[in-house]
Amino acid sequence: MIARPDGGVDWLEQGAPPPEAFGFTEFYSQVETILMGRGTYDVVRRMGDWPYAGKPVRVVTSRELPDAPPGVEAHSGDLPALVAELRQRGLGRIWVEGGGQLLRGLLAIGALDRLEMAVLPIILGEGIRLFPAGTPETRLALRQSRTVGDALHLIYEPA
Repeated sequence: MIARPDGGVDWLEQGAPPPEAFGFTEFYSQVETILMGRGTYDVVRRMGDWPYAGKPVRVVTSRELPDAPPGVEAHSGDLPALVAELRQRGLGRIWVEGGGQLLRGLLAIGALDRLEMAVLPIILGEGIRLFPAGTPETRLALRQSRTVGDALHLIYEPA
């Protein structure tokens, strides 16, 4: 699970290593575009200040984004076209920030180059799955693994 049934991620603040323990600052400095689903966008907006100022963000949604922060655009069209457009504009180092549905779509079109994740020592039981039903079977090759406190940091690439 990546979130509680209501999308909440409060459990991340209860004993999870800080993002920098996973090398987040270096990773984020290389990100050219952030891609997220509407559910993730709504959760991040409820958390307070917009954490992605200065980075272009595309939100895959069929609904408008009232009062969106600067640099945030909605995208309701074709996912392969969006990925091609971002790559053509030189914004191809895309970070998919949450969104199992979005990950499923990117896997289906072969647009996921790397899967980086942390396995944290908490079992939510119920909630939003990282890979929802309908995600295509995908073989991965482990490129890196390391422990960070009680967590695992894993990096995979398509095999």
